[in-house]
Amino acid sequence: MGAVELSYCIVNTGQRELLLAGLDAVAREREGVAFATEVIVLDNASQDGSAQAAREHPAVDRVIALDRRRGKAENDSEILQQASGRYALLLNEDSELLPGATGALHAALESDAGAAAAGARLLRPDGTPQPSAWAFPGPASALASALFVHRWTTVQSRGEETRPVGWAQSAALLVRREAVEEVGWLDPDFFVYSDEVDLCRRLADHGWQTLYVPSAVAIHHEQLSTGAAAGRRIVEMSRNRDLYMRKHHSAPAAAAVRWLTAWSYAVRALAASFLPGHDPARYRAHVQATLHPDRGEGLREAAEEFNRGVAGASPTG
Repeated sequence: MGAVELSYCIVNTGQRELLLAGLDAVAREREGVAFATEVIVLDNASQDGSAQAAREHPAVDRVIALDRRRGKAENDSEILQQASGRYALLLNEDSELLPGATGALHAALESDAGAAAAGARLLRPDGTPQPSAWAFPGPASALASALFVHRWTTVQSRGEETRPVGWAQSAALLVRREAVEEVGWLDPDFFVYSDEVDLCRRLADHGWQTLYVPSAVAIHHEQLSTGAAAGRRIVEMSRNRDLYMRKHHSAPAAAAVRWLTAWSYAVRALAASFLPGHDPARYRAHVQATLHPDRGEGLREAAEEFNRGVAGASPTG
């Protein structure tokens, strides 16, 4: 079929069964497109047999198996740089493309030379919509959240027509590789969370658009963690939101976003105290992490602990 047109780029961290389900969906997608594709899996030092399972899957062309755990932005950058396609479809290991998603995303970028990224419509496993495209973060969006009108003013993944948006989630995001290379790939300072926001912001600063493509649909089997893992995710999300604000906005704007976001979580914590099935402690943790993004241990520290454990367990460690 000639040169590779599109590379499926999947990063996996210890989710073997979800990875295999996603690869099955990719295999079906490859049969339905008229251009050459490849599938690359980067395994982020999983210990559940994911790398070997990927090597044995008939849809996979190449596996990059790490022996130390790294952040998502760094991993996405590596897999993008090793890809051969003009386009690269970034996928989480818990993303399952529905029939025709690849073709719809590819057609959207092919028909719009000014677009560098195209995000799919994401659904939860029960079929309900999951927000997947938003206006760029800033004081205005934080104020909208504090006033609880963000669903109408900030969330942009609605409607049935392809349209420009601020940024789209990288759970299923097709990118024009030359454009991502132009802006310097993904920023590894974002260990996870806000990495695709920063990428879309830098693409926009270079004159590129991001599209929301509702005709491309993927199931996002988002894994919800509890206990200590949930606390680490809250810390990581808060610190990277603050990093984005400090990188792209002034110090006063970043401070305003911290306080407005903390307020919205505080109101939720108060409401959760009276509503059954809600956890006020989780919202209070968000308040603390939002006001003090430089404190606490997040997913970066969890990866460092994992790597120390692997090194200590190895014969040469």
